[in-house]
This record gives sequence, C-alpha cells and structure tokens, in this order.
Amino acid sequence: MNYEFVADVVLLIHLSVVLFVVGGLLLIVLGNLLRWAWVNRWWFRALHLLAISVVLAESLLGIECPLTTFENWLRLQAGQGVYQGSFIQHWVHGVMFYRAPAWVFTLAYALFGLAVAAAWWRWPPHQLK
Repeated sequence: MNYEFVADVVLLIHLSVVLFVVGGLLLIVLGNLLRWAWVNRWWFRALHLLAISVVLAESLLGIECPLTTFENWLRLQAGQGVYQGSFIQHWVHGVMFYRAPAWVFTLAYALFGLAVAAAWWRWPPHQLK
C-alpha cells in the first residue's frame, strides 16, 4: 500500500470538509441575498450544521479530528514525520493548520457555530415534503 498517497488523499478530504464548513456558510448567506433557493434545501443545511457541530464538539471535548489521526498514522506507516512530506501535504497543512492556543480555536469554532445557527434562524431551511 502506498501510505503516502493515501495520507495525501485523506488530507484532501479533510480540506474538502473545511471548505464545506466555511464555504457552506458563505453560500448560505450569499445565496439567500441573491435568492438562490437551493442553499436552503434541508439536506444541505442539515449536513452543514452537523459538520460545524462535530468540529465544535471535538474542540470542546479536546478530541483530535479522526481525519488528522488517520492521516498521521498513514504518514508514520510511510516512514514520514508527522506534518512533513509531499508537496500537497506541505501546502494544504499550511492553509489548514496554524499555531495558536487551543482556546483560540474553540472560541473561533463556537463563534462560527453561532453564525451558522443565526443563518439557520434567519433563513430557515425548506421543510421536507
């Protein structure tokens, strides 16, 4: 098994989740201002709320993201140091992982979660029919 390649794939999946959480809120706000009905589909809004809820819960409980844990394990299996390696890994980590005290991230996730909840209240999702 090519552990380095699989670790890069896991890292890109992780980046996709981050982009969905951040970009999803931007799409919800912008989409409602521009009257895009699809941004209020229940499944989209529920997945978005679930995603930020998991991130916030992990942070409040002090749990490392399972994607990070899995990627680190793969990198160790590949003989790489954690957070060192391929070009993809270097640049994506530079965007996603930066150093700050844990409380800064928890506060940021909580504020972002509140923004998602506010968007849910301001522009409620369409009910399933």
